[in-house]
Amino acid sequence: MNSNRLPAVLIGLAVVLLLVYSSVFVVNEREQAIVVRFGEIQDVKRDPGIYFKLPFAFMDADRVQYVEDRALRFDLDNIRVQVRGGAFYEVDAFVVYSISDPRRFRETVSGDRESAESRLRTRLDAALRRVYGLRNFDAALSDERASMMQEVHADLNTAAETLGLTIRDVRIRRTDLTQEVSAQTFQRMRAERLAEAELIRARGNEQGQRRRAIADRQVVELVSEAQRDSEILRGEGDAERNKIFGEAFQRDPGFFEFYRSMRAYVASFADKGTTMVLSPDSEFFRFFNSSDGDGPAPQPSIPPAPPAAPAN
Repeated sequence: MNSNRLPAVLIGLAVVLLLVYSSVFVVNEREQAIVVRFGEIQDVKRDPGIYFKLPFAFMDADRVQYVEDRALRFDLDNIRVQVRGGAFYEVDAFVVYSISDPRRFRETVSGDRESAESRLRTRLDAALRRVYGLRNFDAALSDERASMMQEVHADLNTAAETLGLTIRDVRIRRTDLTQEVSAQTFQRMRAERLAEAELIRARGNEQGQRRRAIADRQVVELVSEAQRDSEILRGEGDAERNKIFGEAFQRDPGFFEFYRSMRAYVASFADKGTTMVLSPDSEFFRFFNSSDGDGPAPQPSIPPAPPAAPAN
């Protein structure tokens, strides 16, 4: 009898264990659990722990759907946005979000992350286009970028709340010009730099010409002043020399004549190749043939006439 009841006991124990196993579910610290009964949300378990539900999920009875309870991220790459003025950017962005309302998340997108992220991408694309379109070309590369991200964050968070999500952060990873705009921008910047260089060069030439004109004028003034001073000094020197010569002539006219003759000799015979054709009786050799430096050069001697014969 006992041996016949043993299989039944074992079967009953197995059924009990199976019922207990199918009625227990565990929620860890990175998850949230949504208990769905006959298609309706029965409960939401957000704290980690062990929980119970109706056993077996047949006939659409209690089923547990797990959703993430941590920061999630999705990227949006190569968005072509147009800024005010007509220029185009290629923008890469990413969004960090979390599932803050699992019940609404289940009701709106059936707890499907891909569906939620697809809706957020569409809204993010529109928000980026709107924010960039209200600004000039250089806004995304300036300090205004932070305020642009705040606007996108606020716009995206409104859409995320309807999905049971909370946007934690929105960031721009890359902002580049398109190839055609990059070439146009390079040419424009090059033209601006060349124009700036020409302007600087023109200003430098103008300043150089002005300074050269000032220097030339100063040179002319200095040379004129020097020539004036030299003429004055030369005139004063000539006057002093003439004065000295006059006094010397008055004191000793003979010596003065002698001095002037010696100077004339020095000037005339300074060049060894000088040839002079003069008469020995010339006034130029007045002191040249004089042994004592006084008076005129001696006249050539004429032999005396023979004495006359005595008269008879």
